[in-house]
Amino acid sequence: MLSHETIWTAIDTLAERHQLTPSGLARRAGLDPTSFNKSKRLGPDGRMRWPSTESIAKVLEATGATVDQFMSYLPSSSRRSTIPDGNFPPQPGTIPLLGFAQAGAGGFFDGGGFPAGQGWDVVEFPVDPTRKGGVYALEVQGDSMMPLYRDGDVLIVEPGAQVRRGDRVVLKTREGEVMAKVLARQSARSVELTSLNPDHPNRSFDLSDVEWMARIIWASQ
Repeated sequence: MLSHETIWTAIDTLAERHQLTPSGLARRAGLDPTSFNKSKRLGPDGRMRWPSTESIAKVLEATGATVDQFMSYLPSSSRRSTIPDGNFPPQPGTIPLLGFAQAGAGGFFDGGGFPAGQGWDVVEFPVDPTRKGGVYALEVQGDSMMPLYRDGDVLIVEPGAQVRRGDRVVLKTREGEVMAKVLARQSARSVELTSLNPDHPNRSFDLSDVEWMARIIWASQ
């Protein structure tokens, strides 16, 4: 199980593996050098302060480490388990996981693009407990997203995150088609997407045909 102590221990271990102090790791990732200081791990009111998903993503990118490598610095545990009775576990620690091929079927998402219904698995991923929207994971199936994403890669998606031009996103149409692409342009009336795989065409949609669009914030590869 993930805990406040084990997450910070994993960050300290990641820094040590790259011969850095926690401050040096934060600086390399473009964060405030004091972000990972021990004095910052508790708030002024004494409450435990967790590193944000964005901060972890930045240090992994800066060091070239993968999510799997980061997770290996935590106490060993199974990566997946079954969600009993279709109820989602509390975050942080585990997040809902669904195969990409199943994402277009009805009943897995609400109107805002958040997980709903039954049939999800879970995968361990460190998340900020103060993050209001929550995150979930989609597992890539097939080679339609090559060469960027391969079969079996897990995409971490945050429905509530702001989406900007150049972001990698997951979009679901009102007809039930789900795709992962790059946001090329968004106007008040339409969305234009660039394909990750050059063998697949770019796409454009009227906003009225889009059920939801969410940002991909990380991928385990």
